[in-house]
Amino acid sequence: MLIIGYLLAGINHFVHPAGYLSIIPSYIPFPKLMNALAGGFEVLFALMLAPLKTRPVAAWGIILMLIAFLPVHIDMLSRAPFMLGHIRVTPLLAWARLLLQPVLMVWAGWYRR
Repeated sequence: MLIIGYLLAGINHFVHPAGYLSIIPSYIPFPKLMNALAGGFEVLFALMLAPLKTRPVAAWGIILMLIAFLPVHIDMLSRAPFMLGHIRVTPLLAWARLLLQPVLMVWAGWYRR
């Protein structure tokens, strides 16, 4: 399930970049490049989770990537409420997304073994 989730999320960075670009904080340079890198690494790490040999590296990559995404989620919290496409990001939704990060890190950590 984690593999499918990151694969789809990574592809979505390229299919619907506008949503991701709109949440990248202004202090992060080269937002289009950052979006492409995030999507590319999500796809790469998802594919690397499948073989046992590369699974630990992929798991650590996902954990580090989620840490790198924290400023985006903190910025979303500071800007809430706001519209993200057709979705209204409320403070509650922003908090839920921020608090989901450690859960995703633990989930990825299970793949280190």
